[in-house]
Amino acid sequence: MYHYRRRRSRIRLFVRGVVALALVSTLTLGAAIGTNALGAKDRFDRLVERVDRFFNPPPDIALEDETVTARPTPLPDPTVAPTEPALPTPSLAPNATPPPATPTPEPTPEPVRESVDFDLLAEAGVDPADVFASEVETDMCAPAGVQMALAVMGLADTSDAFQQELHSRVREWESFQDSQNGNWGPFAMQKALAASGADGYRVRVYETREDALFDAAFAIRTLGKPVILLTWRGAHTWVMTGYRADADPTRFPDAHVTGAYILDPWYPRVSSIWGPSDPPGTFQDDAEMVRNYLPWERPEGRYGGRDGRWVALVPTTPAEG
Repeated sequence: MYHYRRRRSRIRLFVRGVVALALVSTLTLGAAIGTNALGAKDRFDRLVERVDRFFNPPPDIALEDETVTARPTPLPDPTVAPTEPALPTPSLAPNATPPPATPTPEPTPEPVRESVDFDLLAEAGVDPADVFASEVETDMCAPAGVQMALAVMGLADTSDAFQQELHSRVREWESFQDSQNGNWGPFAMQKALAASGADGYRVRVYETREDALFDAAFAIRTLGKPVILLTWRGAHTWVMTGYRADADPTRFPDAHVTGAYILDPWYPRVSSIWGPSDPPGTFQDDAEMVRNYLPWERPEGRYGGRDGRWVALVPTTPAEG
């Protein structure tokens, strides 16, 4: 009887201990979530999101083909006169005076190869801080990137409210093929841009970083719109508003883009992997682009044409005005 009572007493103490531990853990977790201590709120929100995604997976909507994009063809040099078509020589009557000969035009010199430094914001006299929006939550770089691209085009403000509104609509645009985690993928971003008045953006993939930056620079210069780069192996978003190159990419097909002017929605945070972010409008040189703009590689699964390639959202229509 003594041993039985002692055992029951130990069981009661154990149960009480478990209940007390659960209660303390719940209270501690609640306090941690409330203050986001050590990122507890972020982890809790991600857990809730994963549970929700288990019961409500994103729709499996077919996407456009993600074919590799080649470098665009340089524009004709405006200083070179177009070749006139050859006209038939009229037959002359006997003893008629022949018409004066058409003088041969002077040959136009080749365009000069020189370095280029171009930024949409500088050209428009806009302070990069005026079109910058930091991501409201640490997983909202996609809507923040869309928001900033729209702001550069004069189609959105930079408020937290607008970014949260965009984020709240992602279920309208998401697809499992676009993001196996649900929520934002590049095609969802494309649809968000179109829904906000910036139609004409296309998701493009490239075999090399050099081709991606060349195409981005070409589009920025000729169409007057920003480009969205999928950086950090597809986990992050940068908005590219300008570039530097060793030659004009609209004239020289072998021009090398040596860096880009960037709006990074991670600013002013510090990443444990990628380090501190930079203020809006920072020029990211060749080394920084190599370090940050990496080929697509996501841990959740395979993505067909994107895997191992560089991804960007590039405009295909010119800016208005």
